Amino acid sequence: MEVCYQLPVLPLDRQIPKHVLSRRGAISFSSSSSLFGGPDPRKLSQRRGAISYDSSDQTALYIRMLGDVRVRRQVGFEPERRGSHPYLNVDFRILHSQADGPGPASSRNIRRLLSFQRYQHSSRLCRGLPDHNPLPILDQDYTGQAKCMLEKVGGWKFDIFLFDRLTNGNSLVSLTFHLINQYGLIQLFQLDMVKLRRFLVMVQEDYRSQNPYHNAVHAADVTQAMYCYLQEPKLAQSLTSCDILLGLLAAVTHDLDHPGVNQPFLIKTNHHLAALYRNTSVLENHHWRSAVGLLRESGLFSHLPSEDRLNMEGQLGSLILATDISRQNDYLCRFRSHLDREDLCMGNASHRHFLLQMALKCADICNPCRPWELSKKWSEKVTAEFFRQGDIEKKLKLEVSPLCDSRLNSVANIQIGFMTFVVEPLFTEWNRFSDTRLSQSMLGHLAQNKACWKGVLQEQAQGTEEQDTDSKTLPQGSRES
Repeated sequence: MEVCYQLPVLPLDRQIPKHVLSRRGAISFSSSSSLFGGPDPRKLSQRRGAISYDSSDQTALYIRMLGDVRVRRQVGFEPERRGSHPYLNVDFRILHSQADGPGPASSRNIRRLLSFQRYQHSSRLCRGLPDHNPLPILDQDYTGQAKCMLEKVGGWKFDIFLFDRLTNGNSLVSLTFHLINQYGLIQLFQLDMVKLRRFLVMVQEDYRSQNPYHNAVHAADVTQAMYCYLQEPKLAQSLTSCDILLGLLAAVTHDLDHPGVNQPFLIKTNHHLAALYRNTSVLENHHWRSAVGLLRESGLFSHLPSEDRLNMEGQLGSLILATDISRQNDYLCRFRSHLDREDLCMGNASHRHFLLQMALKCADICNPCRPWELSKKWSEKVTAEFFRQGDIEKKLKLEVSPLCDSRLNSVANIQIGFMTFVVEPLFTEWNRFSDTRLSQSMLGHLAQNKACWKGVLQEQAQGTEEQDTDSKTLPQGSRES
């Protein structure tokens, strides 16, 4: 469906302010200019949701990177979700019974993507009303506080929850665009910034906000952790620009369109994805294929030779597939073997790719290594998602998956087991590879958080004992009275 939308333009006799052209997040298109070696502005009208272009108009049009997405999500125009599929035999509406609030979904999406001013402005235009107070210049990408946070994006105490609030729910888009731009990857790979922004917004949309844990904020958190690892000396001195771009994109898309349930659930409910991928890395294959679909839909790499494009898509899949927790021991044993033999060669492309896989695995499960307040919040969210799956399994009269029964498990015992058997072995080996201040800090937080959860578990046990004692003494007291 082609949608063209004419933005209001400046009067011909009005001079373009110089400070406008220097604003981040705004592009000027004119009939005589071409930015960053990009396509002819006249061709922009052919894009879905692009602005229409009048060659006789000599006034520059200002369009923000989110401009094409705004039209794509107008009220009454709700395209089919990309990468999402109907579930067989299971009504997954139960999973998302708690709606975000009243009102059409498209309106909520617009509010999520746009700041208040931009939403107010666009809503009037969508309804065909004149804008009494037009915005000749659209909002800057970041508020002051969010921009200040991005200056410390390499810090391990980075609070992704606060950053998500400051960016009005756009933490994944804002963070990733900043990192890609900071590395200079836009210029190196001659990426179209409009396509890049559109790709990131589509990725953020396809993460399900109803999921307590596997949502866009988790993806942003993993991306920030991945950036921290890419800054470690051994990797920073050896990785190529292609390695860095793939590492960031893999972190951004590693859980794309996650349904909020695990692989065993999909298998025992006869989900079509389980049949499609033959019960092997079902979710990870789906995340990868969904990411490739959005890359192609956005045309982000369309200017690259087909061989290079396919190679990057394959390497992206290799990174995402490495996050399959069922293959944890395979990767860990291989990593340990390399470290024992001391044969990791950073000049070897396959060795660098393997280290990117290990870095992404660490980033994906690094929550127990964060400071307590952040780690505790993530632990509660992932446990809530587990318990939600368990409730669905009970309603469907299925066997409840391990760790998903709220009557038999608690946040504390789940986290202690996860830290002991999954997180500690992985980060111990990572510390052998990269013995830096960051690695020591992560191990320190891990030990402290584990001790805190043990304390919580002891308090819960004492509380249970006291309740049992009270329940035994109360009947005796009643008989004596």
